Amino acid sequence: MVDFSSLRELEQQLARQFDHTFLVNADDPLLPQWRDLHEQGALDLRVMANVGMEASAELVWSWANALLHSRDGGHSCCWRAEARENEKNAACYTALPTWFEVA
Repeated sequence: MVDFSSLRELEQQLARQFDHTFLVNADDPLLPQWRDLHEQGALDLRVMANVGMEASAELVWSWANALLHSRDGGHSCCWRAEARENEKNAACYTALPTWFEVA
């Protein structure tokens, strides 16, 4: 069991990545323009391999598990993460990390 108040570091990482930011795929053909707008302060750019909900859910899952593994030594894990843009666009990623052993 994990006390949610102990996940402040993850909460801050999520805010830096997703709160009032502009997400774009690394292969976006307009990436040079987005970078220019970022440098001008017009948007807060985050470049990702894939900005889709499925990939975002997997990214959050991996961040949560990296934190839990480093902090708890494999005694707890995140087995499911959900990314939600709105009511119609959401995805879940469900898996156990390879290092986690079910008792």
